[in-house]
Amino acid sequence: MGRDKATMPFPGPVSDGLRRAGTEGPTTMVEYMVSVLDQRCQPVFVVAAPGQPLPPLHAEVVRDEVRGLGPLLATGRGLRAAAEAGAKRAFVCAVDMPFLTVDLIDTLVERAAEVDADVVLPWDGRDHYLAAVYRTDLAERIAALVAAGERKMRALVDSIDAQRIVLPASRSLANVNSAADLRSLLQA
Repeated sequence: MGRDKATMPFPGPVSDGLRRAGTEGPTTMVEYMVSVLDQRCQPVFVVAAPGQPLPPLHAEVVRDEVRGLGPLLATGRGLRAAAEAGAKRAFVCAVDMPFLTVDLIDTLVERAAEVDADVVLPWDGRDHYLAAVYRTDLAERIAALVAAGERKMRALVDSIDAQRIVLPASRSLANVNSAADLRSLLQA
């Protein structure tokens, strides 16, 4: 993207969670995402790069040890933090999903409880690794994969019991890779 997605200004409507928190005016993508997650997930963890500046958040910030190793390592850090907080499962998502809904989270959590798989992820023609419910005890498997040089989420999902939920193409699964992507999605 050429810039930090987490602190990219979020030009969309302020969520109910941000209104309850007393936030007014411009917000960032990470603030918006935390406000959505906070409606269903407790506690909320944000995995950030070492030294990455973040605004004050209603979430616990967990830092990666090394910058730029990708989402697999970050997912492992977040799952470990959730396990230490007593969670058996955690909803994992990217910071660049401006239309994430609590309905999507609810659907995935309900299915995870029904099937007891290692991961429950949406599929709409492609896997959405960063909008899924994972067992927190996968942190050890992820650590082993990363130690072996793996960086792709597919390596994890292909090696565990994964349940895919077929969903129609949905704005709630859209992610952005540029400020123009975000503006385009918000105008649609």
